[in-house]
Amino acid sequence: MSLPVLPAARLPSHAPEQRWLVEQLWGTEAVGIIGGEPKCCKSFLALDLAVSVASGSACLGHFRAAAAARVLLYAAEDPLHVVRERLEGITAARGATLHNLPLFVITAPRLRLDDSGHCDRLCETIEKIKPALLVLDPFVRLHAIDENAAGEVAPLLAFLRQLQRKHHLAVALVHHARKDAARARPGQALRGSSEFHAWGDSNLYLRRRDQHLRLSVEHRAARSPDDLTLELATDPLALRIADAPPAVDPPGQLCAAQRIEQALIAATAPLTVRQLRAVCRIRSETLCTTLDAMVAEGRVIRSSDGYSLAA
Repeated sequence: MSLPVLPAARLPSHAPEQRWLVEQLWGTEAVGIIGGEPKCCKSFLALDLAVSVASGSACLGHFRAAAAARVLLYAAEDPLHVVRERLEGITAARGATLHNLPLFVITAPRLRLDDSGHCDRLCETIEKIKPALLVLDPFVRLHAIDENAAGEVAPLLAFLRQLQRKHHLAVALVHHARKDAARARPGQALRGSSEFHAWGDSNLYLRRRDQHLRLSVEHRAARSPDDLTLELATDPLALRIADAPPAVDPPGQLCAAQRIEQALIAATAPLTVRQLRAVCRIRSETLCTTLDAMVAEGRVIRSSDGYSLAA
């Protein structure tokens, strides 16, 4: 059977609209790397992305998910109770509850991408769950190959690309960066073969700069947002964009009431002032004043559990 061809004049004249799994952060059916040096919160970011997609809420309280969808996660390094604890903190920060989420965790003690039997079982699991996103954390625990050898790395990444195309899902692969690559471009700082950087459609890179955690986003077919400064909040335990809200809403951005309304629409339970502040990125004074006005207008209901949108 011959390969499909088109005359050059019949090729699309405009690129199709970029579809997002999470707006500006991860493309629909995109494969890519969540990379960074050790202890840079890569796993927290991967879990935040998973919760965002499963709940339809904003990743990092900022990047909106297109819709709630199923997620399949394999966390190779952390005990299951630690994974649950982290997920509970992130869902609390997003105003969701863990037991309502279509987020499925593979509990097998080992998963090897260089083992055909394990790959077959992963395929069967994907066919059963039908996730929109597969998260694998981290790559180093999923094989026994030489990560510096392109000939050994490429088949494993090709298998993940095959999963993406066959099952129409996105794949987020957590991978380490070199410890001595502080001055290199984020993608070039990834440990091992250059195949990793070449493979990704959407890539997220975390770096520490003194006490600050910087997030760089890179897309193959879309403009990347500017770098962001993140912090790990403790109550609840979750990553968030460092708090630096503008004094007034810049032209073209949503006003405070619109941000609050959107956050409450996306939430599956009432949100506290703390949670709303983290999601909406509004100063406490502005947030409380706006909430009081929305309650007085009957647009928002205040209860002992927090705030929710009026029917």
